[in-house]
This record gives sequence, C-alpha cells and structure tokens, in this order.
Amino acid sequence: MGNKPYVLWFDEVGLSDLPLVGGKNASLGEMRKELTKSGVNVPNGYAVTVNAYHAFLEGGILQEWDDSKCKLDIKDNIRSILSDLDADDMENLSERGSRVRRLIYSLEFPREVVEEIVKAYRKLCKEYGEDTDVAVRSSATAEDLPTASFAGQQETYLNIRGEYALIQACKRCFASLFTNRAISYRVHRQFDHFQVALSIGVQKMVRSDKACSGVMFTMDTESGFPHVVYITGSYGLGENIVQGVINPDEFYVFKPCIQKDYKPIIQKT
Repeated sequence: MGNKPYVLWFDEVGLSDLPLVGGKNASLGEMRKELTKSGVNVPNGYAVTVNAYHAFLEGGILQEWDDSKCKLDIKDNIRSILSDLDADDMENLSERGSRVRRLIYSLEFPREVVEEIVKAYRKLCKEYGEDTDVAVRSSATAEDLPTASFAGQQETYLNIRGEYALIQACKRCFASLFTNRAISYRVHRQFDHFQVALSIGVQKMVRSDKACSGVMFTMDTESGFPHVVYITGSYGLGENIVQGVINPDEFYVFKPCIQKDYKPIIQKT
C-alpha cells in the first residue's frame, strides 16, 4: 500500500481527511473522536478510501464482457461510453448509465484491496461477533460544495453480512457514482466525471429496525437560526426518512433551555 492506504478506521480520520475518505466518513471520524468521550455510543467502523476506488478502476481485473470494442483502460472506456451523452434525453441517459454500471460490475477488485477490506471486516467481527451486520455507505469527496451538493446521490446498503456480500456491496457503491441522476447532475454542473471520487464507510449496523431512528440538525435548516436543534424521527430504519418514504415526527429543541434545565421542546409535530 505504501503511503496510499486502502482502509482507515474512523478513529484515524477527521475533517482534514475529506479528500481521502469523503464527507460522510470524515464526519463519522469526528464523531467517534469527540462524542465517544462524552458517552455517546458511535458504532465502530472504517473507511475504504478513494485510493481503493482509483485502484479498482485502474487495476481492476476485467471479467467476461460482451463488447468487443471495450478498451482495457476502464476510465477511457467510461469516457467513450459517455462521449455522445445527451443528459436531457432520458432514454439516452438511461442507456449510457446502464452501460457504465455494467462495466463496473464486470470488474474484480485488485487482490490487495480485497485483502485490506476483508482484514478490517474480520477485526470488526472480533469486536461485535462473527459475521456481524454492517452498513455499507457511499461517501463522496464532493458531497457539499458552495455551488453544488452531491449528498444523497450514491447508494447505501444495509444489513450486509459476510465477506463476499461486503465486497459486492462495495462494488455497487462504486458503481452508484454513475447512477443516471449522478451523471446528469455532474453534466449540468459542469463537473468532470472523474473529478468526484468515492470512499465507502463500513460501520456496525444499528438495529433501529427494532426501535426508532432519525436525523438531527444542529440548527434550523430553513432560517439558519443556531440556537435550536431540529430532529426528525420515526420507528424503524433511518433510511426511510432519508429516502422520503415516510413523513417523520418533527421536534424543535431550544438549546438554552437544556443548559438551564427547562423543558426544551418548543415545537413538535
């Protein structure tokens, strides 16, 4: 691996590592370091770095492929597939996106990348139990920029168990960088398709399907007012909220009331 690690544990990363592990993983690293000591239980996990993504595209082994014109350089092949893309033509976009994803699915990881991912997973299993279930989450290197937001465009895979399933989920995360929506967004925002790279977060699964989950913002998302916490919550997996499948309960919590031991919930729906 040299100076290009394929795997970094959340305890090893922070916001300064965003180009290497993406926004989501960098934030999880900050949470592990800052909140654990305050008694907040942040499940352990690790980031499959963008080095693995580049190694996958540049050194992946091409399996059987039905296009005789397929070049060995995967990035050049992807550029070729997208060269006559019309992002405003849904049929054209769908056909080109499907071809790129099939090409990525046909790749096998370089052996050294698989070894690092599996080695880290086995270490996680020693902490939480054999064949522990994990969430496999995409973490792009350009999720929230002043002029563009790539957050939510890539895939998450939940309740993944076992080494083979983990590797397949990682491959599908890399392929999700080329969903139709992501391709179209980059074209319209004038981003090169290889200007954005992908890291993957592998984290112990929280069994919120047996309880409840939610999304919390540390300020009001509409006005930017900094003295409230905005929480959306529901029974079951948080993915239902993120994907807009359900209408969650909403709570506004006034921070100064917490500090002075008053009832802090000022609004709930």
